[in-house]
Amino acid sequence: MGILEITLDGITAYTVNHLDSVPAVVNMVLHMCFLCSLDIMMFLMFLYLLDITRGIPKNRKKRILLMAPLVINLAIVIIFMPQLSYLHGNITNYSMGISAYTCFIMVAVYILAAIVILFTSWHQLGHHKLITVSTYVFASIVVTCYQMFHPQALISCIVPTPVIVGTYLNMENPVFTKLQDYSNEMVMGFATLVENRDDNTGGHIKRTTAYVRMLAEELRTRGLYKKQLTGDYIKNLVMAAPMHDVGKIAIPDAILQKPGKLTSEEFDIMKTHAARGGKIIRETFGHLGDDEYEKMAYEVARHHHEKWNGRGYPDGLSQKEIPLSARIMAVADVFDAVSAKRCYRDALPLEECFRIIENGSGQDFDPVIAGCFLT
Repeated sequence: MGILEITLDGITAYTVNHLDSVPAVVNMVLHMCFLCSLDIMMFLMFLYLLDITRGIPKNRKKRILLMAPLVINLAIVIIFMPQLSYLHGNITNYSMGISAYTCFIMVAVYILAAIVILFTSWHQLGHHKLITVSTYVFASIVVTCYQMFHPQALISCIVPTPVIVGTYLNMENPVFTKLQDYSNEMVMGFATLVENRDDNTGGHIKRTTAYVRMLAEELRTRGLYKKQLTGDYIKNLVMAAPMHDVGKIAIPDAILQKPGKLTSEEFDIMKTHAARGGKIIRETFGHLGDDEYEKMAYEVARHHHEKWNGRGYPDGLSQKEIPLSARIMAVADVFDAVSAKRCYRDALPLEECFRIIENGSGQDFDPVIAGCFLT
């Protein structure tokens, strides 16, 4: 849409200065397409920013309310197009009228909405996205203000340019996406190697990762913890989930693979895997330059055995002191631990597994997260 808007901007800049040779109907239709494309472009920019921060609402009524201003604006632009007038400026001809005014008012509305989202969600964005989004929002403000006070400037095509280039280079570049996929595969492979030490073949990390993704997305859909559960947060959480038991690499095989119940001394050693996991994450991933992911992986590895009532380990955190990522991981980890066969016992019946989560709600687990999981 951005490329289309730039193209139409260039075409109408030509037609408005050749009124004697370009048919009036053609000129009007091209201007209508340009003004509509400009509004749609700004709406999509706003929608993209909403998606990577708070998420696009799933509720149908909220979606309708979100799109209503755009639909009303497009209708006004189209209805009043016959009244569009073309004025002679010092530099170039330009169009004025209700359609043009409405178009730029709508642009201003969505820019203001984008600014609100940016300022209320800036701490949830990765550094590269924050720089890019701030740049194109700032460019949109400057260009829109200048265009409003100097309508013959015809520089509105500058708005989509940094949006397209910045978004591609810093967010949606296929090369970066491919590197991210390779990174994800390496993380999953490393986690599987660690898990293989206790006679598992990677099923636990794959299932818990799937539970974490489903649970986080459902919480976000319900509007729970919406300030934290951004698209980037969930993406980092899903990528960090396989690393939750990485500390087990430091646990002796005799304890890790013991077919019977652990002694109290052995269990104390087993419990050190959480703190050791956090340390391994810091030492291994602390220099990769992705602070958000490193922080998430650390929280998941160190705190996924903390309990809502403060009786967990290694730090005895309670309730909201426990990072949200670790509270989500805890539910997924326990459910898979009791529902899968282990070297020291068979899998429990699913009804009993769900009962364990239900009984642990408000004691072991965040009651909101546990309730959502059970539902």
